Amino acid sequence: MPTSSETAKPKSVVPVWRVGLAWSALSADYQRIVQALADRRRLGQGPLACQEMGACFGLDPVPAKIEALRSKAKRLTARGWLAGPAPGRFTLAKAMAGQGTGS
Repeated sequence: MPTSSETAKPKSVVPVWRVGLAWSALSADYQRIVQALADRRRLGQGPLACQEMGACFGLDPVPAKIEALRSKAKRLTARGWLAGPAPGRFTLAKAMAGQGTGS
């Protein structure tokens, strides 16, 4: 049974990625971003821009929605879950990608 520090909480802080840390440590919004990028990697597709990610999630293409998504992606990047190989584009971090689904 996961401890309270390992399960996601609404509005939870994004933990720093480390080997063995499951995606379930992230809140649902963050898990959705990581899952979308994991799916792209599995399909051999490259990095994803936030506007493209928003379209995948069915978000209205308005600046407020896209900037909120960008903020989450940048937070995941800062904590080691994602990488930003080009400005405004995101993919799974190499170390995390080697872990499989992580969930």
